[in-house]
Amino acid sequence: MAIAIEVFLVLLTLAGLAYLLLALLGARDFSHYWHRRLDSGFAPDVSILKPVKGVDPRMYAGLVSHCRQVYAGRFELVFGVGSLDDPAVAEIERLKVEFPECAIRLVECRERLGTSGKVSNLVQMLPEARYEYVLVNDSDIAVSSQYLARVMSCFADARVGMVTAPYVGRTSADRTVWSRLEALGISTDFFPGVLTARKLEGGIRFGLGSTLAMSRVALAKSGGLEPLVESLADDYEMGARIAAAGYRVELSAEVVETTVPAYSFRGFWDHQIRWARTVRDSRKLGYIGLGTTYALPWAVMACVASGFELWSFTLLSVVLLARVAVALSVGVGVLRDEQVLRDLWLLPLRDFFGLLFWVWSFADDTIVWRGERFRLKDGRLTRVA
Repeated sequence: MAIAIEVFLVLLTLAGLAYLLLALLGARDFSHYWHRRLDSGFAPDVSILKPVKGVDPRMYAGLVSHCRQVYAGRFELVFGVGSLDDPAVAEIERLKVEFPECAIRLVECRERLGTSGKVSNLVQMLPEARYEYVLVNDSDIAVSSQYLARVMSCFADARVGMVTAPYVGRTSADRTVWSRLEALGISTDFFPGVLTARKLEGGIRFGLGSTLAMSRVALAKSGGLEPLVESLADDYEMGARIAAAGYRVELSAEVVETTVPAYSFRGFWDHQIRWARTVRDSRKLGYIGLGTTYALPWAVMACVASGFELWSFTLLSVVLLARVAVALSVGVGVLRDEQVLRDLWLLPLRDFFGLLFWVWSFADDTIVWRGERFRLKDGRLTRVA
Protein backbone atom coordinates (compact mmCIF):
# COMPACT_ATOMS: atom_id res chain seq x y z
CA MET A 1 0.00 0.00 0.00
CA ALA A 2 2.83 2.41 0.88
CA ILE A 3 4.50 1.75 -2.48
CA ALA A 4 1.18 2.24 -4.31
CA ILE A 5 0.65 5.62 -2.59
CA GLU A 6 4.21 6.64 -3.41
CA VAL A 7 3.80 5.71 -7.10
CA PHE A 8 0.43 7.49 -7.25
CA LEU A 9 1.89 10.71 -5.84
CA VAL A 10 4.87 10.56 -8.21
CA LEU A 11 2.50 10.17 -11.19
CA LEU A 12 0.47 13.16 -10.02
CA THR A 13 3.68 15.16 -9.64
CA LEU A 14 4.81 14.25 -13.15
CA ALA A 15 1.38 15.22 -14.52
CA GLY A 16 1.68 18.55 -12.75
CA LEU A 17 5.18 19.03 -14.15
CA ALA A 18 3.85 18.38 -17.66
CA TYR A 19 1.18 21.03 -17.06
CA LEU A 20 3.82 23.56 -15.97
CA LEU A 21 5.77 22.94 -19.18
CA LEU A 22 2.57 23.43 -21.20
CA ALA A 23 1.94 26.71 -19.35
CA LEU A 24 5.42 27.90 -20.30
CA LEU A 25 4.75 27.00 -23.94
CA GLY A 26 1.39 28.75 -23.76
CA ALA A 27 3.03 31.91 -22.42
CA ARG A 28 5.63 31.80 -25.20
CA ASP A 29 3.00 31.33 -27.92
CA PHE A 30 0.87 34.17 -26.57
CA SER A 31 3.84 36.55 -26.41
CA HIS A 32 5.03 35.60 -29.91
CA TYR A 33 1.52 35.99 -31.34
CA TRP A 34 1.16 39.57 -30.12
CA HIS A 35 4.78 40.42 -30.96
CA ARG A 36 4.15 39.52 -34.61
CA ARG A 37 0.74 41.12 -34.82
CA LEU A 38 0.54 44.76 -35.92
CA ASP A 39 -2.10 47.17 -34.65
CA SER A 40 -4.75 47.28 -37.38
CA GLY A 41 -5.80 50.85 -36.59
CA PHE A 42 -9.45 49.70 -36.69
CA ALA A 43 -11.38 51.92 -34.27
CA PRO A 44 -15.15 51.35 -34.41
CA ASP A 45 -17.53 53.37 -32.27
CA VAL A 46 -18.18 51.59 -28.98
CA SER A 47 -20.48 51.83 -25.97
CA ILE A 48 -18.85 50.92 -22.65
CA LEU A 49 -21.48 49.38 -20.34
CA LYS A 50 -20.69 49.48 -16.64
CA PRO A 51 -23.25 48.11 -14.17
CA VAL A 52 -22.44 49.56 -10.74
CA LYS A 53 -23.59 49.01 -7.19
CA GLY A 54 -22.10 50.88 -4.24
CA VAL A 55 -18.68 52.50 -4.09
CA ASP A 56 -15.33 50.71 -3.89
CA PRO A 57 -12.13 52.44 -2.65
CA ARG A 58 -10.46 52.53 -6.09
CA MET A 59 -13.63 52.72 -8.17
CA TYR A 60 -13.40 56.40 -9.10
CA ALA A 61 -9.79 56.10 -10.27
CA GLY A 62 -10.90 53.24 -12.52
CA LEU A 63 -13.74 55.31 -13.96
CA VAL A 64 -11.38 58.20 -14.64
CA SER A 65 -9.04 55.89 -16.57
CA HIS A 66 -11.89 55.09 -18.98
CA CYS A 67 -12.45 58.79 -19.66
CA ARG A 68 -8.81 59.36 -20.59
CA GLN A 69 -8.76 57.14 -23.65
CA VAL A 70 -6.68 58.01 -26.71
CA TYR A 71 -9.05 56.59 -29.29
CA ALA A 72 -9.76 57.45 -32.93
CA GLY A 73 -13.38 56.32 -32.79
CA ARG A 74 -16.29 57.59 -30.73
CA PHE A 75 -17.07 56.04 -27.37
CA GLU A 76 -19.55 56.54 -24.58
CA LEU A 77 -19.85 55.40 -20.98
CA VAL A 78 -23.24 54.01 -19.98
CA PHE A 79 -23.70 53.29 -16.27
CA GLY A 80 -26.51 51.16 -14.87
CA VAL A 81 -27.77 51.31 -11.28
CA GLY A 82 -30.63 49.49 -9.61
CA SER A 83 -31.74 52.67 -7.84
CA LEU A 84 -30.95 56.38 -8.09
CA ASP A 85 -30.32 56.26 -4.32
CA ASP A 86 -27.22 54.12 -4.90
CA PRO A 87 -24.03 55.87 -3.60
CA ALA A 88 -22.41 55.24 -7.00
CA VAL A 89 -24.72 57.86 -8.57
CA ALA A 90 -22.83 60.69 -6.84
CA GLU A 91 -19.53 59.38 -8.24
CA ILE A 92 -20.97 59.26 -11.76
CA GLU A 93 -22.25 62.84 -11.46
CA ARG A 94 -18.79 63.86 -10.27
CA LEU A 95 -17.30 62.16 -13.32
CA LYS A 96 -19.62 64.10 -15.64
CA VAL A 97 -18.45 67.38 -14.12
CA GLU A 98 -14.75 66.46 -14.33
CA PHE A 99 -14.97 65.16 -17.91
CA PRO A 100 -17.64 67.21 -19.73
CA GLU A 101 -16.13 66.23 -23.10
CA CYS A 102 -16.99 62.55 -22.49
CA ALA A 103 -20.38 61.09 -23.37
CA ILE A 104 -21.51 59.76 -19.98
CA ARG A 105 -25.05 58.58 -19.28
CA LEU A 106 -26.80 56.95 -16.34
CA VAL A 107 -29.57 54.37 -16.70
CA GLU A 108 -31.83 53.40 -13.81
CA CYS A 109 -32.49 49.66 -14.06
CA ARG A 110 -35.66 49.30 -12.05
CA GLU A 111 -36.45 45.67 -12.77
CA ARG A 112 -34.72 42.68 -11.18
CA LEU A 113 -34.91 40.12 -13.97
CA GLY A 114 -33.00 37.32 -12.26
CA THR A 115 -30.54 36.35 -9.55
CA SER A 116 -27.64 38.13 -11.25
CA GLY A 117 -28.13 41.83 -10.64
CA LYS A 118 -25.25 42.59 -13.00
CA VAL A 119 -26.81 40.82 -16.01
CA SER A 120 -30.25 42.13 -15.08
CA ASN A 121 -28.86 45.66 -15.32
CA LEU A 122 -27.03 44.90 -18.58
CA VAL A 123 -30.23 43.69 -20.22
CA GLN A 124 -31.85 47.05 -19.41
CA MET A 125 -28.76 49.07 -20.37
CA LEU A 126 -28.17 47.51 -23.78
CA PRO A 127 -31.13 49.23 -25.54
CA GLU A 128 -29.72 52.58 -24.35
CA ALA A 129 -26.33 51.99 -26.00
CA ARG A 130 -25.83 54.02 -29.20
CA TYR A 131 -23.16 52.03 -31.00
CA GLU A 132 -22.85 48.68 -32.75
CA TYR A 133 -20.02 47.49 -30.54
CA VAL A 134 -20.39 47.18 -26.77
CA LEU A 135 -17.79 46.60 -24.09
CA VAL A 136 -18.69 45.36 -20.61
CA ASN A 137 -16.38 45.48 -17.60
CA ASP A 138 -16.67 45.81 -13.84
CA SER A 139 -16.80 49.09 -11.94
CA ASP A 140 -13.37 48.67 -10.30
CA ILE A 141 -11.43 47.95 -13.51
CA ALA A 142 -8.60 50.41 -14.23
CA VAL A 143 -7.17 50.64 -17.75
CA SER A 144 -4.41 52.37 -19.72
CA SER A 145 -5.06 55.24 -22.14
CA GLN A 146 -4.56 52.80 -25.05
CA TYR A 147 -7.11 50.28 -23.75
CA LEU A 148 -9.87 50.89 -26.29
CA ALA A 149 -7.44 51.25 -29.20
CA ARG A 150 -5.77 47.91 -28.47
CA VAL A 151 -8.92 45.96 -27.63
CA MET A 152 -11.15 47.25 -30.42
CA SER A 153 -8.48 46.89 -33.13
CA CYS A 154 -8.97 43.11 -32.85
CA PHE A 155 -12.35 43.48 -34.56
CA ALA A 156 -10.61 44.31 -37.84
CA ASP A 157 -10.84 40.54 -38.32
CA ALA A 158 -14.50 39.91 -39.15
CA ARG A 159 -14.29 36.43 -37.62
CA VAL A 160 -13.81 37.91 -34.15
CA GLY A 161 -17.05 38.15 -32.18
CA MET A 162 -15.61 38.89 -28.73
CA VAL A 163 -12.39 40.32 -27.33
CA THR A 164 -11.46 39.69 -23.70
CA ALA A 165 -8.40 40.76 -21.70
CA PRO A 166 -6.07 39.48 -18.98
CA TYR A 167 -5.99 41.21 -15.63
CA VAL A 168 -3.96 41.55 -12.46
CA GLY A 169 -5.26 42.04 -8.95
CA ARG A 170 -3.95 45.10 -7.12
CA THR A 171 -3.93 44.78 -3.35
CA SER A 172 -5.11 47.73 -1.30
CA ALA A 173 -2.88 49.75 1.03
CA ASP A 174 -4.15 47.79 4.05
CA ARG A 175 -3.42 44.48 2.31
CA THR A 176 -3.62 41.26 4.31
CA VAL A 177 -1.80 38.02 3.60
CA TRP A 178 -5.11 36.68 2.27
CA SER A 179 -5.48 39.48 -0.28
CA ARG A 180 -1.86 38.96 -1.32
CA LEU A 181 -2.52 35.24 -1.82
CA GLU A 182 -5.53 36.05 -3.99
CA ALA A 183 -3.59 38.52 -6.15
CA LEU A 184 -0.71 36.04 -6.46
CA GLY A 185 -3.14 33.33 -7.55
CA ILE A 186 -4.58 35.49 -10.34
CA SER A 187 -1.17 36.08 -11.92
CA THR A 188 0.55 32.75 -11.25
CA ASP A 189 -2.27 30.19 -11.15
CA PHE A 190 -5.40 31.43 -12.92
CA PHE A 191 -3.84 33.12 -15.94
CA PRO A 192 -1.30 30.33 -16.64
CA GLY A 193 -4.38 28.09 -16.80
CA VAL A 194 -5.98 30.41 -19.37
CA LEU A 195 -2.83 30.34 -21.51
CA THR A 196 -2.64 26.55 -21.25
CA ALA A 197 -6.26 26.24 -22.39
CA ARG A 198 -5.47 28.60 -25.27
CA LYS A 199 -2.50 26.44 -26.24
CA LEU A 200 -4.36 23.12 -26.07
CA GLU A 201 -7.60 24.31 -27.69
CA GLY A 202 -6.08 26.53 -30.36
CA GLY A 203 -7.70 29.62 -28.86
CA ILE A 204 -10.09 30.42 -26.05
CA ARG A 205 -13.83 29.81 -25.98
CA PHE A 206 -14.82 31.83 -22.94
CA GLY A 207 -14.71 35.38 -21.68
CA LEU A 208 -13.01 37.02 -18.70
CA GLY A 209 -15.06 39.55 -16.75
CA SER A 210 -12.26 42.12 -16.87
CA THR A 211 -13.25 42.90 -20.48
CA LEU A 212 -16.09 41.59 -22.64
CA ALA A 213 -16.05 43.52 -25.92
CA MET A 214 -18.42 42.24 -28.58
CA SER A 215 -20.40 43.18 -31.63
CA ARG A 216 -24.17 43.41 -31.26
CA VAL A 217 -24.51 40.98 -34.19
CA ALA A 218 -22.41 38.31 -32.46
CA LEU A 219 -24.23 38.88 -29.16
CA ALA A 220 -27.63 38.52 -30.85
CA LYS A 221 -26.59 35.33 -32.69
CA SER A 222 -25.36 33.87 -29.39
CA GLY A 223 -28.80 34.30 -27.82
CA GLY A 224 -28.39 37.71 -26.19
CA LEU A 225 -28.09 38.52 -22.50
CA GLU A 226 -31.52 37.43 -21.28
CA PRO A 227 -30.63 33.70 -20.87
CA LEU A 228 -27.83 34.68 -18.47
CA VAL A 229 -29.87 36.49 -15.80
CA GLU A 230 -29.67 33.44 -13.48
CA SER A 231 -26.03 32.72 -14.29
CA LEU A 232 -23.09 33.27 -11.96
CA ALA A 233 -20.40 32.77 -14.63
CA ASP A 234 -21.97 35.22 -17.08
CA ASP A 235 -18.57 36.27 -18.45
CA TYR A 236 -17.60 32.67 -19.21
CA GLU A 237 -21.00 31.94 -20.73
CA MET A 238 -21.03 35.03 -22.98
CA GLY A 239 -17.74 33.95 -24.51
CA ALA A 240 -18.76 30.29 -24.76
CA ARG A 241 -22.04 31.18 -26.51
CA ILE A 242 -20.36 33.55 -28.96
CA ALA A 243 -17.77 30.86 -29.78
CA ALA A 244 -20.56 28.30 -30.24
CA ALA A 245 -22.23 30.74 -32.68
CA GLY A 246 -19.18 30.40 -34.93
CA TYR A 247 -17.15 33.46 -33.92
CA ARG A 248 -13.62 33.71 -32.59
CA VAL A 249 -12.94 34.89 -29.05
CA GLU A 250 -9.69 36.87 -29.04
CA LEU A 251 -7.51 37.24 -25.96
CA SER A 252 -5.99 40.71 -26.11
CA ALA A 253 -2.48 41.48 -24.84
CA GLU A 254 -3.82 44.58 -23.07
CA VAL A 255 -3.64 43.94 -19.30
CA VAL A 256 -6.12 45.68 -17.01
CA GLU A 257 -6.22 45.97 -13.23
CA THR A 258 -8.82 45.00 -10.67
CA THR A 259 -8.80 45.67 -6.94
CA VAL A 260 -8.40 42.87 -4.40
CA PRO A 261 -10.06 43.78 -1.08
CA ALA A 262 -8.24 43.48 2.24
CA TYR A 263 -9.71 40.02 2.84
CA SER A 264 -10.07 38.32 6.17
CA PHE A 265 -9.52 34.57 6.06
CA ARG A 266 -13.29 34.02 5.83
CA GLY A 267 -13.66 36.43 2.94
CA PHE A 268 -10.72 34.84 1.13
CA TRP A 269 -12.16 31.35 1.67
CA ASP A 270 -15.67 32.28 0.49
CA HIS A 271 -14.37 34.04 -2.63
CA GLN A 272 -12.02 31.22 -3.61
CA ILE A 273 -14.65 28.53 -3.07
CA ARG A 274 -17.13 30.54 -5.13
CA TRP A 275 -14.58 30.85 -7.92
CA ALA A 276 -13.65 27.15 -7.73
CA ARG A 277 -17.26 25.97 -7.85
CA THR A 278 -18.03 28.38 -10.67
CA VAL A 279 -15.18 26.93 -12.76
CA ARG A 280 -16.19 23.39 -11.79
CA ASP A 281 -19.73 24.08 -12.97
CA SER A 282 -18.60 25.73 -16.22
CA ARG A 283 -15.83 23.33 -17.32
CA LYS A 284 -16.80 20.03 -15.71
CA LEU A 285 -14.36 17.68 -17.43
CA GLY A 286 -11.48 20.12 -17.50
CA TYR A 287 -11.98 20.93 -13.83
CA ILE A 288 -11.49 17.31 -12.79
CA GLY A 289 -8.00 17.44 -14.31
CA LEU A 290 -7.25 20.75 -12.57
CA GLY A 291 -6.19 18.87 -9.45
CA THR A 292 -3.21 17.41 -11.26
CA THR A 293 -1.83 20.89 -12.00
CA TYR A 294 -0.73 21.48 -8.40
CA ALA A 295 2.68 19.91 -8.93
CA LEU A 296 4.38 21.49 -5.92
CA PRO A 297 2.04 20.09 -3.23
CA TRP A 298 2.11 16.67 -4.91
CA ALA A 299 5.93 16.76 -5.01
CA VAL A 300 6.10 17.60 -1.30
CA MET A 301 3.72 14.73 -0.50
CA ALA A 302 5.80 12.39 -2.68
CA CYS A 303 8.86 13.36 -0.60
CA VAL A 304 7.04 12.47 2.60
CA ALA A 305 5.65 9.21 1.18
CA SER A 306 9.12 8.10 -0.01
CA GLY A 307 10.62 8.63 3.43
CA PHE A 308 12.57 11.62 2.10
CA GLU A 309 14.60 9.61 -0.37
CA LEU A 310 17.23 11.52 -2.37
CA TRP A 311 15.39 11.03 -5.69
CA SER A 312 12.25 12.66 -4.25
CA PHE A 313 14.20 15.83 -3.38
CA THR A 314 15.54 15.89 -6.93
CA LEU A 315 12.00 15.68 -8.26
CA LEU A 316 10.87 18.40 -5.85
CA SER A 317 13.72 20.66 -6.97
CA VAL A 318 12.79 20.25 -10.65
CA VAL A 319 9.13 20.99 -9.89
CA LEU A 320 9.99 24.03 -7.79
CA LEU A 321 12.17 25.39 -10.59
CA ALA A 322 9.38 24.88 -13.15
CA ARG A 323 6.78 26.44 -10.83
CA VAL A 324 8.87 29.55 -10.25
CA ALA A 325 9.59 29.75 -14.00
CA VAL A 326 5.83 29.80 -14.74
CA ALA A 327 5.19 32.41 -12.04
CA LEU A 328 7.89 34.69 -13.42
CA SER A 329 7.20 34.06 -17.13
CA VAL A 330 3.46 34.67 -16.86
CA GLY A 331 3.13 36.90 -13.81
CA VAL A 332 6.06 39.18 -14.57
CA GLY A 333 6.82 38.51 -18.25
CA VAL A 334 3.28 38.54 -19.68
CA LEU A 335 1.22 40.43 -17.09
CA ARG A 336 3.95 42.82 -15.88
CA ASP A 337 2.77 42.28 -12.30
CA GLU A 338 5.60 43.42 -10.01
CA GLN A 339 3.65 42.13 -6.99
CA VAL A 340 4.67 38.61 -8.02
CA LEU A 341 8.30 39.39 -7.17
CA ARG A 342 7.25 40.82 -3.80
CA ASP A 343 5.14 37.79 -2.87
CA LEU A 344 7.01 34.96 -4.60
CA TRP A 345 7.87 33.42 -1.24
CA LEU A 346 4.13 32.82 -0.70
CA LEU A 347 3.89 30.60 -3.81
CA PRO A 348 4.04 27.22 -1.97
CA LEU A 349 1.32 28.36 0.46
CA ARG A 350 -0.81 29.58 -2.45
CA ASP A 351 -0.47 26.22 -4.22
CA PHE A 352 -1.40 24.21 -1.12
CA PHE A 353 -4.47 26.41 -0.66
CA GLY A 354 -5.29 25.96 -4.35
CA LEU A 355 -5.28 22.18 -3.98
CA LEU A 356 -7.39 22.44 -0.83
CA PHE A 357 -9.96 24.62 -2.61
CA TRP A 358 -10.08 22.17 -5.52
CA VAL A 359 -10.80 19.24 -3.17
CA TRP A 360 -13.33 21.19 -1.07
CA SER A 361 -15.16 22.45 -4.16
CA PHE A 362 -16.59 18.95 -4.63
CA ALA A 363 -18.09 18.89 -1.11
CA ASP A 364 -21.37 20.61 -2.10
CA ASP A 365 -22.91 23.18 -4.46
CA THR A 366 -23.37 26.18 -2.17
CA ILE A 367 -21.56 29.50 -2.56
CA VAL A 368 -21.57 32.82 -0.72
CA TRP A 369 -22.01 35.88 -2.97
CA ARG A 370 -22.44 39.43 -1.65
CA GLY A 371 -23.29 38.05 1.79
CA GLU A 372 -26.04 35.71 0.52
CA ARG A 373 -25.95 31.93 0.17
CA PHE A 374 -26.86 30.31 -3.14
CA ARG A 375 -26.93 26.85 -4.61
CA LEU A 376 -25.14 26.56 -7.96
CA LYS A 377 -26.42 23.98 -10.41
CA ASP A 378 -25.69 23.86 -14.15
CA GLY A 379 -24.64 27.50 -14.14
CA ARG A 380 -27.83 28.73 -12.46
CA LEU A 381 -28.26 30.17 -8.97
CA THR A 382 -31.04 29.59 -6.46
CA ARG A 383 -31.14 31.24 -3.04
CA VAL A 384 -30.63 29.04 -0.01
CA ALA A 385 -32.94 29.87 2.87
